[in-house]
Amino acid sequence: MRYRIQFQNGSALLLVLWALLLLSAAIFAWTVSIQGSAVRYGNDNRVFEALTMARSGIAISLHPGVSYQTAIPNEELASGLGFKVRITSEGGRLNLNWLLRGEDPMKLTILKQWLERKGLDFNQRETFVDCLLDYVDGDNVKRLNGAEDDGDHHPANRELQSVDELVRVKGTEPLTSLPGWQEELTVHSQGPIDLNGASTEILSLLPGIGESRIRQFVEYRQGRDGLDGTPDDGTFANLAAVQEFLGLTAAQFKVLNGLITYKDPTLRIISEGHSGNLTRQIVVVTRKSGGKPQTLAWKE
Repeated sequence: MRYRIQFQNGSALLLVLWALLLLSAAIFAWTVSIQGSAVRYGNDNRVFEALTMARSGIAISLHPGVSYQTAIPNEELASGLGFKVRITSEGGRLNLNWLLRGEDPMKLTILKQWLERKGLDFNQRETFVDCLLDYVDGDNVKRLNGAEDDGDHHPANRELQSVDELVRVKGTEPLTSLPGWQEELTVHSQGPIDLNGASTEILSLLPGIGESRIRQFVEYRQGRDGLDGTPDDGTFANLAAVQEFLGLTAAQFKVLNGLITYKDPTLRIISEGHSGNLTRQIVVVTRKSGGKPQTLAWKE
């Protein structure tokens, strides 16, 4: 009888120990889950804060009074919480749609020269341009080095809606496989190359302007700090003033007619917000030509 009671007590104790073990395991799992949720919540909260900071920078930059040369200081609203903004001229990039529009030989030459500088050989350049023309034109007639409907390749028969769309065009892989290939391209500017924002490399694609003249022009344009888009930038009243500065005759400057502009109102705003060590970037392309700015692209 005593043995039976001891056995029953031992079994009950074993069950209690098992129950405590299971309860401890459940509490441990719950604790780990809570800690994981807290970490995820903390990360999500920092992402939200960083995006909010980046959007604050965009909101300030979209104000009609903010221009390409407006100095927007880096903002630190609290410890580890702030944003910084950079504004560049979208017109300083090569507008692919403008270069292809009308199949102007001079504009196509600019595109091919740029592709050559990116390392594409003659056959790759010819294929690139012909395939791109076939992609945007309204017919199904294949150019010599081009590509129309074929298997999985289906030209859009319209202008490019974004630079990234270029990866869908047959024959463009020699360019789109390169790192940073999008950096000098756009589809959002008004078209002609903006003398107020184009780099030395882009300006040197224009016919009839020597390297020394381009270098002097860019140095004057950037001012003492050597940076574009800052208050000390040198400015010109109009294109006639640019012509005089470059020392070009009327005949020489006429060659550039339709290829250049000055102060394209299309701007690229890059706003980076941070919360602690976490950062988020927003890129907006906007056109400020009077009245409410027109948003052309927004990427987070």
